[in-house]
Amino acid sequence: MDLMTLTLLFLGFVLLTVGADILVQGASDLAVTLGISPIIVGLTIVAFGTSAPELAVNINAAWTGNPDIAVGNVVGSNILNILLVLGVAAVIAPISVHKRMIKLEVPLMIGVSCLLLFLSYDGLLNRWDGLLLSAGILFYTIFTIKNASSYNLDDVDLPEEIAESGGKSTSLIKQLIFIVVGLGLLVQGSDWLVDGAVAIAKYYGISELVIGLTVISIGTSLPELATVISASLRGKQDLVVGNVVGSNLFNILLVIGFTSLIAPNGLTVSETAIWFDMPVMIAAALACLPIFFSDYLIERWEGGLFLAYYFAYTAYLFLNATHNSGLSTFNTVMVWFVMPITAITLIAFSWGFWKKLSQNR
Repeated sequence: MDLMTLTLLFLGFVLLTVGADILVQGASDLAVTLGISPIIVGLTIVAFGTSAPELAVNINAAWTGNPDIAVGNVVGSNILNILLVLGVAAVIAPISVHKRMIKLEVPLMIGVSCLLLFLSYDGLLNRWDGLLLSAGILFYTIFTIKNASSYNLDDVDLPEEIAESGGKSTSLIKQLIFIVVGLGLLVQGSDWLVDGAVAIAKYYGISELVIGLTVISIGTSLPELATVISASLRGKQDLVVGNVVGSNLFNILLVIGFTSLIAPNGLTVSETAIWFDMPVMIAAALACLPIFFSDYLIERWEGGLFLAYYFAYTAYLFLNATHNSGLSTFNTVMVWFVMPITAITLIAFSWGFWKKLSQNR
């Protein structure tokens, strides 16, 4: 593996991060200029912008014949968004959860995650599957626009420049330039990132699925991670959950859906992704409900629990990929001790919360 490969991988990460930031800023400014509600901007354009790196990488991977990277990128990003991004944010400061998130967006995230697994059982996401998922994001966006009043203005994550200027935006030409430049950086960054990741996978004998689940998913989730850290440090924890859940919805419905539509032969899905990684993604989504329900707050210890599980998941991937002798012991500890204790703890807290609600009625 030469220095050029590592350089391309690093520059790909940088261009993806910078491009996504520029695209979100330009698109959000343009929406305000055109008189679109700031609430809709936060729930649609900004949500799309944070999923743009995954979309750029997947389009490139699909057309260059690397479906494992395309699937692994989205599944890995969704796992990372919940376990790592929410975990880091909660450790910084407890996160408040909007009640509508629990009633609508989180169950929807669980539902579309299960739908993706169901559509993948035959080992292929074809154009009809892609059409179904893509239609889902259209319906969700329309529904969000029609029901925007159910959110408070404070629940929307607007770019800092707009928030501080009271909604005033820069010139139309500058906004369009930002959008074009942002898209250009995303395309180039995705090209370099995929090329570098494939080269590393071949050099070390690691599967492209593992690379997509770890290295690329972390790179494409950097915008979400930076956003939630910034929100937590500024004391705006109520913005965090919306960003994560919204991004996960867009990743499955838009990114996988659109990629399946344009891929020449559809997206092939490996058995490992079907029987292990997608169930982990669904389990992470399901874990949100009992944690979010506990006083509508994600405590620091719960964030630490998310982080611990993310590191355990990543450790499993690399132990399995390198055929490490410690994998059997690791699996035994996780299955017979860690997971049951976690499940009992979450059930106990959920029961206590529901009991408290019943007493207050």
